Amino acid sequence: MKDVQEIGELDASSPRYAEAGVDIDTADRFIGRIRPLVSSTYKRGVITEIGGFAGLFALDRDRYQEPILVASTDGVGTKLKIAFMAGVHNTVGIDLVAMCVNDILVCGAQPLFFLDYFATGKLDPDIAVQVVSGIAAGCRDASCALIGGETAEMPGLYQADEYDLAGFVVGVVERGKIVDGSEIGVGHAVIALASSGLHSNGFSLVRKICFSELGLSLSDRIPELDDMTLGEVLLTPTRIYANTILHLLKHFRIHGMAHITGGGLLDNIPRVLPRTCKAVIKKGSWDVPSVFGYLQKKGRVTEEEMFRVFNNGIGMVLFVPEAEVPDLLFQVRAFGEQAWVIGRVEERGGGPPVVFTES
Repeated sequence: MKDVQEIGELDASSPRYAEAGVDIDTADRFIGRIRPLVSSTYKRGVITEIGGFAGLFALDRDRYQEPILVASTDGVGTKLKIAFMAGVHNTVGIDLVAMCVNDILVCGAQPLFFLDYFATGKLDPDIAVQVVSGIAAGCRDASCALIGGETAEMPGLYQADEYDLAGFVVGVVERGKIVDGSEIGVGHAVIALASSGLHSNGFSLVRKICFSELGLSLSDRIPELDDMTLGEVLLTPTRIYANTILHLLKHFRIHGMAHITGGGLLDNIPRVLPRTCKAVIKKGSWDVPSVFGYLQKKGRVTEEEMFRVFNNGIGMVLFVPEAEVPDLLFQVRAFGEQAWVIGRVEERGGGPPVVFTES
């Protein structure tokens, strides 16, 4: 048995770990390549640079009387499979940031900092840099600092040409300005902000319909989808609503918000509604992107399942007093967002929390 001194003097360049599938030198070079991408997201409050054991962020206590930290974590799901097929990796990072940031926005929180987890069977620095470039772009869009992360090379657990992503965001909101839906009441308007498309939900069903059943390829141009390629449609990044929502919160009474992710309108709206209320949604009151009609028709998906699996063109729902609606819609559209009044809040009684009407 070797003593402690002998073990400490082992050659650090031993190739045994690389033979097992993990290349530390490649990982170190990768960190060097992403350093400028990460630093491009820094803002006031960032204390540490990439490469430490942890990321440090100083909260500006002068801005808050009673700051509450708000955190969320999420991934991109099987949309990653589309990125692998297409060989396009610079958009899923935007999706990752969006899925996390949009979740804390509904509480009224301002994003502060973000961390990512990138796991792969064999680290390809070129692919990983593309992924991080998307994460950095999403963080800049959300005014959120990317202060750390983890790159894990795990041969035998992941395929060599595949990876998984997870993201973690922390934001802050003044205790007295937390948006939790408790003030939603009968007569409130239900306002929808447009999604950019499928966002990052329902892709297991999308892949089944498009590839297993229809035999399509990502390069196919689909007339029903504005003659875009299928890959372009499916890899459209998730919209980040940070700038719009944070602006609206400064000027309007928004009593509740719902991020329309997995579960669609049917499952996400009830998460913020008081038990005494229901949302009555008028069908046809918003523009539905063509991809949803295409999937419903070609995949023979029922209307109810469409509303439970997909966002159907709505990325965020706001509950506001009726008097706020005209000015709020004007401001939303000034930010380049599409928005519609899609319904109103009524007394629930004994029925379901979300009801769809034809008129």
